[in-house]
Amino acid sequence: MEVLGRLLALLVVLVLGAGLRASGFLGASRTSRLNAVAYYLALPALIFVSTYDQAIGRLLSIELVAGLLVVLLVTASLAWIVHRNRDSRGRQSVAIVQSYHSNLGYLGLPLVAATFDAEVTAIASVVLGVITLVQLPLSLILLSTLNGASAAIADELRGLATNPVLLSLLAGLSVGSLGVTVPTNAATGLDVLGSIALPLALLCVGASLQIDVPTMDFGATGAVVGLKIVCMPALAWLVFSTLSVDAPTLTATVVMFATPTAVSTYVFAAELGGDSEFASLNVFATTLVSMATLFVVISLVP
Repeated sequence: MEVLGRLLALLVVLVLGAGLRASGFLGASRTSRLNAVAYYLALPALIFVSTYDQAIGRLLSIELVAGLLVVLLVTASLAWIVHRNRDSRGRQSVAIVQSYHSNLGYLGLPLVAATFDAEVTAIASVVLGVITLVQLPLSLILLSTLNGASAAIADELRGLATNPVLLSLLAGLSVGSLGVTVPTNAATGLDVLGSIALPLALLCVGASLQIDVPTMDFGATGAVVGLKIVCMPALAWLVFSTLSVDAPTLTATVVMFATPTAVSTYVFAAELGGDSEFASLNVFATTLVSMATLFVVISLVP
């Protein structure tokens, strides 16, 4: 019941964000500022406090990296097969990308931190870093290639070097591996800042959701939902169970892969010639349905 209550609370905050957007209170400018606070301050703080007292050798392993790549690339391959005959390249490219591109930063890691212990959260931070390095370039390349987009993706890829998620993960793992002591006051302040990552992110996601039921392609959207929030976590469970990883690693990876499609895929679709309306519908559908599937996943993991 505790898990259900927590997820219902998340749904309330998500709906609140959508309501504030509909009322005009959370317009584009305010949503952008909230996004900046969440992405550049709260989320990096959460990642740092989750990893600064952990040595990199305890968190990063060959089994973890190999398993993450297998789950991501197999899901992307299945998405290619399932969506290969969509009626337009713009819709096909978006469907493929949104079937594997997870909302690990704005929903996955904050949800893990609010639900599980510090060890699981630390591993989830590493999952976020590793997958970001792979899924972001993969999504940009697929969208630009399939749509023949003229927009250069080099700037987006170069942005990985200054990505606050990756920088905070690197800082936390470096501090932990070197045994550097973080002042108590600083750690406490960062912990408080990190604790607002989830509500802030949910407000931003809610303010970004849009739906137009009459234009909805139920078959295509249903396939995206099935691949993203049913097939992907099930595959993660199978892969990491086969690798015989410990319980915290299994929990972190399965829950992270059970998250819905990232809102950023809508932005990428709009910039790189994808079907942006279809992308928005898929973000909405996967986010809404994931509130139920995440309850099942969290209840089942060790």
